[in-house]
Amino acid sequence: MPTVETNDIETYYERRGDGPPVVFVHGAAVDHTQWAPQVDALADEYTVVAYDVRGHGRTGGSDRGTYSIDRFADDLAALIDALDLDRPVVCGLSMGGCIAMTYAARHPDGLAGLVLADTFGPVPLTLGERLQRQLLRATIPPARLVGYERVERAMVWLQRRVSGEGVVGDYDRIEAIRERRPTMSTAEFAKVIRALASFHRTTVDLDAIDVPTLALYGEHDAGFIRRQMRSLASLVGHARLLVVPNAGHASNLDNEAFVDGAIRGHLRRVWPHHSPRHEAGPGPAPAPPAETDG
Repeated sequence: MPTVETNDIETYYERRGDGPPVVFVHGAAVDHTQWAPQVDALADEYTVVAYDVRGHGRTGGSDRGTYSIDRFADDLAALIDALDLDRPVVCGLSMGGCIAMTYAARHPDGLAGLVLADTFGPVPLTLGERLQRQLLRATIPPARLVGYERVERAMVWLQRRVSGEGVVGDYDRIEAIRERRPTMSTAEFAKVIRALASFHRTTVDLDAIDVPTLALYGEHDAGFIRRQMRSLASLVGHARLLVVPNAGHASNLDNEAFVDGAIRGHLRRVWPHHSPRHEAGPGPAPAPPAETDG
């Protein structure tokens, strides 16, 4: 089982292919296999690395009483350094996007490009978004009693009943990932949720991100994610915005072909002198009209 020391833990990772490096960072309560379709699609042309974030999968938990997105970003920096990856493109989805943008802002010379998918940033929150963060924190006590999987299913059901939209497009795909990965303890889940719920208070200098950036979100993702992604795309320099059709929160799983092509095209723009075997992905799509959330 390949692991590398990152700060105070041994981080599990998988590495495939040869060529310019691409690192994939997964979302909360899943593991590195969330990015499996894109790893499979790109390993023929690039060095692709997917790893399990602290508290997740084969990396597992640690003795730290609390986690933060800053801590996760420090782990990512240690992973990139330990694996001797020279300025990779870092791709993050959902919580992984929070980690990726924090790393990019803290280490602007430590990457060649950035992909942010279905994520959110430390930008001002609407009233509805503040209530959603409070609701996220409120999941911790019941998760300790009945397990976080049951609580999350209830949250997805409630989101659909109240707003008519889901947190993910194909929730069964996420469930399948969770069934395959090592069990995540409720204590680790609680630390991860607290880190996510407090991210809006983190100082992240988006102006420091000066690399080509691809911003993606599913057209059926939750309203606050859609708004946040449009805000991020306007605040991060050199950002291109794409709306993934027929996709929800896990857009890379809901529409694999579209996201594969979009990332491949982005990598071709980052490394124009690399000789690809495939055509570039779709070009940028205009952002949809502004929406009012909560």
